[in-house]
Amino acid sequence: MQTKTDSNEIQSYLIDASNMRGGQASRVAFPENAEEVAATLAQASNNKTPVTVSGAGTGIVGGRVPFGGIVLATDRLNRIKEIRKEGKGGRAVAQAGVVLAEFQREVEARGLLYPPDPTERSCYLGGTVATNASGARTFKYGPTRNYVERLRIALATGDVIGIGRGEIYADEKGKIVIPLQGGRKIEAQLPSYKMPRTRKHASGYYVTEGMDAIDLFIGSEGTLGVITEVEMRLLPKPEGVFGGVVFFGSEDKLLSFVAEAREVSLNTRSLNLTDEVDARALEYFDQHSLQFMREKFSMIPQSACGAIFFEQETTAENEDALLQKWNSMIEKHEALADDSWFAVNEHDRAQMHEFRHALPVLVNEWLARHGQRKVSTDMAVPDEEFARMLAFYKETLDASRLQFVIFGHIGDNHLHVNIMPRDDEEATEAREIYGKFIARAVELGGTISAEHGIGKLKRDYLLELYGHEYIQQMAELKRAFDPACILGRGNIFGEELL
Repeated sequence: MQTKTDSNEIQSYLIDASNMRGGQASRVAFPENAEEVAATLAQASNNKTPVTVSGAGTGIVGGRVPFGGIVLATDRLNRIKEIRKEGKGGRAVAQAGVVLAEFQREVEARGLLYPPDPTERSCYLGGTVATNASGARTFKYGPTRNYVERLRIALATGDVIGIGRGEIYADEKGKIVIPLQGGRKIEAQLPSYKMPRTRKHASGYYVTEGMDAIDLFIGSEGTLGVITEVEMRLLPKPEGVFGGVVFFGSEDKLLSFVAEAREVSLNTRSLNLTDEVDARALEYFDQHSLQFMREKFSMIPQSACGAIFFEQETTAENEDALLQKWNSMIEKHEALADDSWFAVNEHDRAQMHEFRHALPVLVNEWLARHGQRKVSTDMAVPDEEFARMLAFYKETLDASRLQFVIFGHIGDNHLHVNIMPRDDEEATEAREIYGKFIARAVELGGTISAEHGIGKLKRDYLLELYGHEYIQQMAELKRAFDPACILGRGNIFGEELL
């Protein structure tokens, strides 16, 4: 196993996409198999040396930024071991350091689909499992959790365990027992909180009554063990996909369009209907977002106050009928149909995806010119509270002097508000407003992080969601798997609780 200690060689492993400063570590280890990961963790536990797990560094909550100890990089756990068809779908086995985009290309080349599709596809598979990653297609398919069938995990105790879906469940009192070699076992008590009633949630440990033990590790942000290998369920690749970017001149009409598209899509799935409207993605761009993107996309209509990007999967038999149903819905809600864009082939869809992904890049370039960092929300609320949350976002920001854009996964009531300060004074104001948004999301029964996780940057807000007693229960759960508390120190909760 290679280890690097030179400060110049390890610098890139002390940061992630959060731009959190101050990362430091004595060395970076590059294990090549699960046993080397486990041996490194066992030694670190004996010496009480903190270990920060490093994926691709695409996270934006500071989870990969170490403050002491060592970094354990999963770069060399990078083999796709198997992709096989099973019935209409399939299974795949891959190591944690496989790049998601490469994995999806290999899967699709075999006529299969791996649905999780986060915006940043240069991430590692292990990282997507550790954060329960989601993305635009989550509206139809759900997050990463829905596709994980088996995990191989190295524990801080030096053990390597394999845990499959359906093998171990929590008992009626919320206790999970994980068997180890030599007759040993780990007994862990689940926290007693109830998770928010949102379709997306990435805030702390997953807890449900009688839950499958594998779900505890998914989304645990590297604080309970190091994922070294994943077995995933695959779906058949859709025969066809069409999509559109639909512009609206009225915010009310846009929201009524979204409400109908969401309701019809959810009904289609619940009744297992075919040949009906069933959006796999519903994405929102507000007026400020469109204004920002006009420098790159001059064809955006000047009269548009917002836009919705949607996608629908089709077959040769139902494509025409589904196009007509979407067109009828677009006309019903008085969209700017003649100025909107539609795509039925791969080339046009690629251009639409370029449109969808352009905004974050443009925002980051703007911030770089001003020497500031954005303040970005990741909250989601239940369906019935979405309109109130969106109105609160806009009313609060319109009353300020701050520049902002609002965009994201409106199908799941999950929008990203990017507040863009021009100087340090505005940055302070932006953080104060962010705190107000957190409080309102919690008040409405929502989650403080729907897809990005907690990391180090949001752990104080997790206290606002759950309260001190439940955070203590989470810390006790962590200690059951990591008695020396070496893994991911500072992630999810502060070290003072450990």
